[in-house]
Amino acid sequence: MTFGFAPPPTTSLAATGGTSRHGRLLEPAEWTAAGIPLLRNPREVVSGLHSRHSPVPSTAVIAVLGPEEQLVASASFVQRTASADGWEYRNALLSRLRRVLPHDLRRRTPVRTAVLLYCREGDERWTEEDGAWMWGLRDACTLHGLRCGAYITLTRGGWQVLGEGRGGRRPNSDSQPQHLGDTVAEFSPLALHSGGGSIEVLRRTAAR
Repeated sequence: MTFGFAPPPTTSLAATGGTSRHGRLLEPAEWTAAGIPLLRNPREVVSGLHSRHSPVPSTAVIAVLGPEEQLVASASFVQRTASADGWEYRNALLSRLRRVLPHDLRRRTPVRTAVLLYCREGDERWTEEDGAWMWGLRDACTLHGLRCGAYITLTRGGWQVLGEGRGGRRPNSDSQPQHLGDTVAEFSPLALHSGGGSIEVLRRTAAR
C-alpha cells in the first residue's frame, strides 16, 4: 500500500499531533493506523453516490451506511473555500449529518458508518486538504455516534479510497451521472452492495 504525497509548497507538517500550521489534519499513516473499516464493494458505493449527487469539483458527499453496507442517508454540499483545518470541515459535515439522520450517541457501540466522497481538482495523491477532511470526518462521526468510514476522492483520473489502495477510472469528476429519475429522495434506504442490480434499486426508489 503506497501513498503519493503532494503538499502545497507553502505548507509543512508539524512533527507532532498530525497537524500543519493551518490547523487539524490527519496524515496518511495516522489514517491507516486508525483501523478504518474496509468497504466491501467501494465501486458500487462510489457509483451510487455519484448517480445521486452528481458531484463536481469542491463538492463533498457525506453518506451513512447501515450494517449491510446499505445507504441509509446522504447529503452533498459545495465547500466554497479550501482549507487545511479539519475544524471547519468537521462543522460542515456535522451540520449535514444532523439534517438527514438522528444521532446514535445513546448506543454503546456504533452500528452505522459514515463515508465521505470528496470531488476535487488534482490527482489521486494525498494533500493537506485531504488530511483536513479526514480529521473532520473522524471528529464528526464521534460527535454523531457513528463509526468513521472510508474517505474517497473523485478527480478527473477517477476515484480513490485513500488508505486502501483501491480505486478506478470511472466514475470520475467529468463523468455524466446515470439517470435515476426526475426526483431522488434525500433520505431513503438503498442497497449498494447487491451486485449489478443496485442501480435498478436506485431507479425504483427514485420513481416512488
